[in-house]
Amino acid sequence: MHSFLQTIKKYDVTMVVLAFVASFLGGLFIYSATKSFDSNMKFVIVQAAAFILGIVAMYIITKVDYEDISYIWPLVAGISIFLLLLVLLVGTGSESNGAQSWFRFWGVGVQPAEITKVFFIITLSTHLAKIGNDINYIKNVLMLILHLCVPLVLIMLQPDAGTAFVYVFIFLVMLFIAGIDKRYIIIAAGFLSLFSVFAWFFLLSQYQKNRFFAFLNPESAPRTYGYHVMQSKIAIGSGKLLGKGLFKGIQTQLDFLPEKQTDFIYAVIGEETGLIGCIVILAILMALIIRCIIIAKRAKNRLGTNMCFGVAAMWLFHTFENIGMTIGITPVTGIPLPFVSYGGSSLLTNLMALGLVLNVKMREKTLNF
Repeated sequence: MHSFLQTIKKYDVTMVVLAFVASFLGGLFIYSATKSFDSNMKFVIVQAAAFILGIVAMYIITKVDYEDISYIWPLVAGISIFLLLLVLLVGTGSESNGAQSWFRFWGVGVQPAEITKVFFIITLSTHLAKIGNDINYIKNVLMLILHLCVPLVLIMLQPDAGTAFVYVFIFLVMLFIAGIDKRYIIIAAGFLSLFSVFAWFFLLSQYQKNRFFAFLNPESAPRTYGYHVMQSKIAIGSGKLLGKGLFKGIQTQLDFLPEKQTDFIYAVIGEETGLIGCIVILAILMALIIRCIIIAKRAKNRLGTNMCFGVAAMWLFHTFENIGMTIGITPVTGIPLPFVSYGGSSLLTNLMALGLVLNVKMREKTLNF
């Protein structure tokens, strides 16, 4: 007990409080979003269980020095690859898009590609710390690309393009922070453009293509692939400044809004708590991201800096993409809102990521007088 209290004192209290508040509000909005379901309490119970498991995982991660974690990076990488391979062999598809991305246990889904984001941040941070200032040597650049491609290919085979984009964004941000030469960024942009064309014709399913069409012009198919975005925009717009009240949203409670507890939870927030509620959620998430960056700059070494920027990049992409798709400025990709959207795998991943940042904070450089 004494050890537990000593550990708690070293935590970044601001980050912990922000994350816990976001998780609590997420649970509240999940309950509201599923209130019309026959088994709505199942969603709340699963989220609560994931939160408790996430706290345990966060605490364990903070107890082991992040430098010691980096020493076992081959094991971490091996577990990631094993899980991503296993889900291709024995995983199941989601009801909405059929992507083979899930393990099912007693009716509860676990998404390995979510959890392995934290593993990817750990291994890539270690890789970048090891090569240091030699990052721009062509051999090292090629090895870094290989580091990304292994999980990326396995995720695209599911196929799960939305999650793959998260990995790419984390990768690019971490390389930029590590000092990659601009010419490689230009080459990468060209390669990604070519890969996008290839993916469109050979990797993406028709369902995923329809999501892109919905982004371009949802009004062209209001009853099919444009339905999600149109209903989301109606819900958010109807909330106005203060919202219609918790549990009183028409789009939400009458089931006009699809995927309302996961992808479109922000639309529920907008309809029932209005612009004020949307700003509060966005402010909490941005404060977490900013705090990540502050801790990254104070880290005692490059490894800690890399890890914090990796987590910040993950949260930033999720926040921008999820909110963006609910208001129609980004394509619908099924990316959850950190700490808020329903999903045990997502909440567990975010709390593990929080543990990694807290780990760096607890061991940051100190001034000696």
